[in-house]
Amino acid sequence: MAHPFARMYIETVHCMYRFAQIAEAIGATTKKTEKVRLLAEYFQSRSLEEAAASAIFFSGRAFAAYEEITLQVGGTMLWSVVQAISGAPDAVMTAAYRKYGDLGSAASDLLGGVAPRIGSVNVIDVAREFRRIAESRGAAAKAGFIRLLLAKLTPLEAKYVVKIISGDLRIGLRESLVEEAIAKAYGDPAAEVQRANMLLGDIGETLRLAADHRLGDAHMRLFHPIGFMLASPAETAEEAFTYFEHAQVEDKYDGIRAQAHVQNGEARIYSRTLDEITESFPELPDALSAFTGELILDGEIVAWHRPEGATDVGRALPFTEIQKRLGRKRVTQSLMREVPVAYVVFDVLYADRQLVIDRSLAVRGALLDRIFADAVQFPGAKRAIKTRTPQGQLAFEPVVETSPTAQVLRAPVSRSDSAEDLAQIFEQALERGNEGLMIKDLNSPYSPGRRGKSWLKLKRELATLDVVVTAVEFGHGKRASVLSDYTFAVRASENGDELLNVGKAYSGLTDVEIAEMTKWFLEHTIDDEGWRRSVEPQIVIEVAFNAVMISDRHNSGFALRFPRILRLRPDKTPDQIDTLERVREIFERQKKSYPKVS
Repeated sequence: MAHPFARMYIETVHCMYRFAQIAEAIGATTKKTEKVRLLAEYFQSRSLEEAAASAIFFSGRAFAAYEEITLQVGGTMLWSVVQAISGAPDAVMTAAYRKYGDLGSAASDLLGGVAPRIGSVNVIDVAREFRRIAESRGAAAKAGFIRLLLAKLTPLEAKYVVKIISGDLRIGLRESLVEEAIAKAYGDPAAEVQRANMLLGDIGETLRLAADHRLGDAHMRLFHPIGFMLASPAETAEEAFTYFEHAQVEDKYDGIRAQAHVQNGEARIYSRTLDEITESFPELPDALSAFTGELILDGEIVAWHRPEGATDVGRALPFTEIQKRLGRKRVTQSLMREVPVAYVVFDVLYADRQLVIDRSLAVRGALLDRIFADAVQFPGAKRAIKTRTPQGQLAFEPVVETSPTAQVLRAPVSRSDSAEDLAQIFEQALERGNEGLMIKDLNSPYSPGRRGKSWLKLKRELATLDVVVTAVEFGHGKRASVLSDYTFAVRASENGDELLNVGKAYSGLTDVEIAEMTKWFLEHTIDDEGWRRSVEPQIVIEVAFNAVMISDRHNSGFALRFPRILRLRPDKTPDQIDTLERVREIFERQKKSYPKVS
């Protein structure tokens, strides 16, 4: 039994060890309330600086969300460092990784015989070393600093340091639970903690404010993205009006959901995954500079086509066109001419130095109209856009002629108060080549990161799901050398991490996409069975299918009938895929149409 002074020494001084112990306990329970309790008690037991640094780590980050800092450390570098310290041969390294599916847990095993038995590093030390690693230049320097850090850690501490570096904590702890734990620890309302963290983009600073009961001092920090409000699917126009009486209606464009932050002529663009994507659309900041002051806008980036000779009309193009712009380190002038873009703005979150998400959609819409009207009148504006007809073709009206590849416009909107009217607008949207409609409650506030019934999406009748690939297989014939058959899963619940397989598809992607995905899957294999590989669940795809069937083929209890891949979804993360509940909803709704489906 450990001497009580030794135990106290570890718990009070070497707080990285205590951090790791709490992380283990949190990962061992599936109960949300227990996770929150454990974390709240941990925060209370630490100094304010230690608790603030730990809050960032427990959110799965090395740095506060608003900071434009990355460690720039890849899995290959981490693998090499762990191998160098442990002296494990390749076969042992591979076996340890396959056992757990993540390098942090594997490192704990591999370093068991070489790491110190009692740690000498605290959380603040680790935060300081992370910053040192981020500021260092070159792979050799970074690897050297990581090796020095890991060599000081116990196996349990090393496990979680590696997990934080790789951005994959895997203890079932979402940032919303960290916010709840802060509220519980310091006796502040959870809603106030959540709002302060949203404004600051720094959960460590939020914890400091909560401890001093000064959450009201939090102010908006631009250039860190706010969570996007999400829409729920509606199967029919009739269903939509069971949730609210008066709707604002917009076309649903097949593009990239994007949030634009504008301040004093500077503009940056963020995707739904909260990643900055400005470099993929370098012409848009100039267009957004037509707006002065400070703004946060929500909208959709679409590829658009303007017929030759036309000066004021355009039409949104399919997602496959805008996809050509994604993931490129450099977008050439020729690509900008080949795939010109428009940023279709449908909401405003921040304006006039005020967060306006609590105001109704009707009020925010009027504010957005005013913002666009003012933009047109700005002296020297490079470009401002307005719309001509509600729900018609996208209409562009440049104030000052510049490059034709950058456009910003107010999304055309209309009102609907009946299912019959909505059904007619839906058909018109499909005729325009768009996905369907967005139907929004005029009285609804903007709820970041929430999916409710205030925003609905009415799409083509073809059922689709967003899923994550969990396993891949080599194909047949000309595809025998590529991984072309994908098994995919949904999440077991909205707040859980468990994945349940629901189907397998092998058609829908191009040969180029399959080749690129094969390379990725080979590099991210968890278990190699020869013909089949379990892979890291990171690749999100959208699949269509004819029906849902009861089946014991998959661990979800369901199987999709005739699934096919519609597209890759690099704009979505695994925690944004559909859930088993969504599969059940589709199954129940189809019973009348498919009475023998089960």
